[in-house]
Amino acid sequence: METVHQTPAGKNLAGKPVHTRGINYKRRGEIFNWVHRGVILLGSLVILFIVLAPVAWLVSSSMQTEAEIVSVPPHWIPDQPTLKNFRAIFSAGDAEVTYETRSTQDPASGNYIPSTARNLLPAMRNSFVVATLVVILNLLVGVPAAYAMAKIRFLGRSGSVYFILTTRVIPDIALVVPFFLVIKNLGLLDNILSLVITYLAITVPFTVFILIQYFEGLPDELDKAARVDGCSRFQTLTKVYLPLALPSLVAVILFAFLTSWNEFLLALMFTQTAQSQTLPIVLASFTSDFTISFSFINAAGLLAIVPPVIVAIIFERYIVSGLTAGAVKG
Repeated sequence: METVHQTPAGKNLAGKPVHTRGINYKRRGEIFNWVHRGVILLGSLVILFIVLAPVAWLVSSSMQTEAEIVSVPPHWIPDQPTLKNFRAIFSAGDAEVTYETRSTQDPASGNYIPSTARNLLPAMRNSFVVATLVVILNLLVGVPAAYAMAKIRFLGRSGSVYFILTTRVIPDIALVVPFFLVIKNLGLLDNILSLVITYLAITVPFTVFILIQYFEGLPDELDKAARVDGCSRFQTLTKVYLPLALPSLVAVILFAFLTSWNEFLLALMFTQTAQSQTLPIVLASFTSDFTISFSFINAAGLLAIVPPVIVAIIFERYIVSGLTAGAVKG
């Protein structure tokens, strides 16, 4: 028997009662919302696992012995946690590691140390110096350039902006040979300054692009008011725009630092000795030595991700707002 459910008004637009077959649309909507939320939650958990599982395994395996790492099934929680892998890193430079001393050690025991282990800490120092210099020079070059292109009208302004953007379309590997010829002519091969120069060429266009979008999103009245108050262009930039551009500045700082810290190809081309090699190059050398110690490599890898993680945690609140700055103007 058909039931009759009327709308709150009692009748539909035709003036007749609304006929349904007992369907509870409110209940159906609640079920749909719960299913929708469940799917989103499940997808988020899967993505979270994919992102965090390698990091969790890196942390766990860095405190395991070699035998425990290669055991089946793998141990996510070490049975006997040890810090000897980290002690080996910090004491690797005390004694020379030769073929004879390494060949008498059993890699399965976790005592094997690559011959390039002594270069790890100097490489971390080189990476930090290069990344810091790139960040500082990025701000010194990119901030004034972005302000000028966003707020100062001059001949060739649009062409300059498009030229800067097109430089990011070219893949880095296509620039290796031109970079190499320039660095060779400057006499900077096997020097960390060669990395600073090439990393600036890669990161400055991104810095300028992000800051142009942000500065253009700020009203021109700020610039005019500052000029009326007697501020020069430089004072307007430093006293008015820079405090407002903090989220974007943090975004470009993170981008420049992480790019310089993780870059491998150019560092491989331009550095040959421990005096100039950066962390990715030394880490890669561990896998091409006498044999492979997974426990030692994982401990070194854990040390390698600590500085970027610390920087990201400190500036986490600005990352999203900085990358989306200037996306909507108004």
